[in-house]
Amino acid sequence: MTLELLIRYLHFLSILFVFGSLFAEFVVVDNTLSKKKINKLAKIDGVYGLASIVLFGAGLTLWFGVGKPSSFYTENPIFISKFILVSIVGVLSIWPTVFFLKNRKGEPSELVEVPAFIKKIILVELLLLCIVPILAVFMAKGVGL
Repeated sequence: MTLELLIRYLHFLSILFVFGSLFAEFVVVDNTLSKKKINKLAKIDGVYGLASIVLFGAGLTLWFGVGKPSSFYTENPIFISKFILVSIVGVLSIWPTVFFLKNRKGEPSELVEVPAFIKKIILVELLLLCIVPILAVFMAKGVGL
């Protein structure tokens, strides 16, 4: 039981870090950024990436390793919807990450034009992540079984 609680805590904590770092990216991203700011964004994105890995690992452990039987999740369309949303967010995160990594080096004061779609992608990620908790609440109440 203790291992399950630890994994659940890691899962919950990683969710907070994923959302918090993504929100920080959204707040910091602007139409034009210095290389210095992009470097900071790349570090924030690194936190986002690490938290996503922990989230994924803890989630898989909860799904297939500890706690409820895997069929509880696998057979629940609400869980599948939640999993798909989080997967979409993961795929969408590729574009901002690549942009931050490609543009972080160079003269710190050099300005870089940020394509409008970068901020829009981050906003879509945040909006999709806002749907996930309500799906989790539905699952906790047994909806979808």
